Amino acid sequence: MPTYQAPLRDYQFVLNELLNIYERSELQGFDEIDAELADAILQGVADFSTEIMLPLNGSGDVEGCKLVDGNVIAPKGFKEAYQQYVDNGWGTLTCDPEYGGQGLPEAIGVFATEMKTATNMAFAMYPGLTHGAYAVIHAHGSDALKQKYLEKLVTGEWTGTMNLTESHAGTDLALLRTKAVEAGEGQYAISGEKIFISSGDHDLAENIAHLVLARLPDAPAGVKGISLFVVPKYLINEDGSLGDANTLSATGLEHKMGIHGNSTCVMNFDGAIGELVGEPHQGLRAMFTMMNQARLGVGVQGLGVSEIAYQNALAYAKDRIQGRGLSGVKAPDMAADPILVHGDVRRMLMSQKAFNEGARAMIGQQALWLDEAERHSDPEKAKMANKLAALFTPIVKGFVTDRGFNACVDAQQVFGGHGYIHEWGMEQFVRDIRISMLYEGTNGVQALDLVGRKILSDKAATLMNWSALVKQLIEENMGNDSMKPYLAGLMDVSKDLEKATQYIAMNAPKNPDVIGAASMPYMQILGITALAWMWTRTASTALAALETDTNDREFYEGKLKTAQFYMGYWAVQTRSLRKQIESSSELLTELGEADF
Repeated sequence: MPTYQAPLRDYQFVLNELLNIYERSELQGFDEIDAELADAILQGVADFSTEIMLPLNGSGDVEGCKLVDGNVIAPKGFKEAYQQYVDNGWGTLTCDPEYGGQGLPEAIGVFATEMKTATNMAFAMYPGLTHGAYAVIHAHGSDALKQKYLEKLVTGEWTGTMNLTESHAGTDLALLRTKAVEAGEGQYAISGEKIFISSGDHDLAENIAHLVLARLPDAPAGVKGISLFVVPKYLINEDGSLGDANTLSATGLEHKMGIHGNSTCVMNFDGAIGELVGEPHQGLRAMFTMMNQARLGVGVQGLGVSEIAYQNALAYAKDRIQGRGLSGVKAPDMAADPILVHGDVRRMLMSQKAFNEGARAMIGQQALWLDEAERHSDPEKAKMANKLAALFTPIVKGFVTDRGFNACVDAQQVFGGHGYIHEWGMEQFVRDIRISMLYEGTNGVQALDLVGRKILSDKAATLMNWSALVKQLIEENMGNDSMKPYLAGLMDVSKDLEKATQYIAMNAPKNPDVIGAASMPYMQILGITALAWMWTRTASTALAALETDTNDREFYEGKLKTAQFYMGYWAVQTRSLRKQIESSSELLTELGEADF
């Protein structure tokens, strides 16, 4: 069975040294937390993840969920583990204290999510979707809905889902057919079928709150005619107790490539009673609250599974002996050298390490922007943080899952033939994380959203605001000779990003199809540049620490070496990606059907 060591020291570095979250008095509620509290919470989640969730990961994959007499049964041990999760209060961390939450920053909660995802992605999806349902009702629900649902969702006594996709529609929600008809007393009867519904039914909790997109009879066509409803599995009495079963059911379980421990259901709503969330015909706006929460969560999945795959690949590379080092024998007392001596194994492992630590820093920054958007005392700074978080949502979801999947494949490759065998766990990691590139909008859709909506729609204004932060970092460190290797890499990728942005801005007005053709390599350029920004900040922080800290030199020196590798291996990729955009985008738009 794979092993896992929570990267607690790296969390401390990101939170305390890189982001300085304990010195942010301008953010409401941040004065109530300190490093000791955060460390204790993350250690508790680490213990639960490694001791309870990880042992169920492989068995849950083999057993999977079962549909029995119209009810879904989760794999053995999941129900007991989930009850312990609820009893420990792990679902309450970042929720509103008014409804039983602890009110912690997202910057802390996101790393709790990473550990849960790393140790058991399928299990972690149940509370993950529940938190998204909580966020939607908290942001858009009436006071009555909040009183009815939020406390139960915060504690995890009830779970939540999001019901968007229909078999004929996919990502194009304008085509959805599910209907909602008034049923009196502020209630609606919901009818239709939804597919690919993660956590759609299970035996972990006593009730499930389904958030369902549907159309009212007078709804205009397209996405402007979509409303959002909360539809419980069991009806809720006025005193909060559960009543009769609602007229909805899981009619099938999807046969999937991975995440077998999570119940991905076909859901049928047959006049099921629900209540409106937000205003009529404004459902997509409300659902985007959950979708953006989910996109952050999916990006964290890309990081979490990549991290556990890397840890096990590294341990294997140190233990497995095969061949001799090209420059000579490294372990003369052994029949062969550990495969860690081989250049290509080192390349794969360092690529994973540089990605994981850079992505962790980037995701921490994204979470802090989300905190600033909600908690900053200066409305203008809160507004800017919200725009930056929106700009980088496709990067966190799309770029991190793309490269996280590649990292898992590299980890599997380190194992050679053993990586293809179930008992080592690598092939499950590859299968599980593959879905992250598909759901919550495929990564191609994320790239199109990035270029079309986040870059071109505001004439790159938010991108330029972020670029100003990059330039400020460069200027602040220009006088430090030790920073030159990192600054050089950051300046190179920034130039490629600027040229790629200019190419799209110049060509898209006369040929809009260029946007789609160039969007995926553009997302990769921005993602690599964002991580270069984080690695440059990391290097600056590590160098400063080495001037005063004599107890943890190995940690900081390791950061500098990994930053150097990132600049030499990862950052140089932006040049070819930029050339790819300039050389092939227009050609792609000119091809006819017969050319494929």
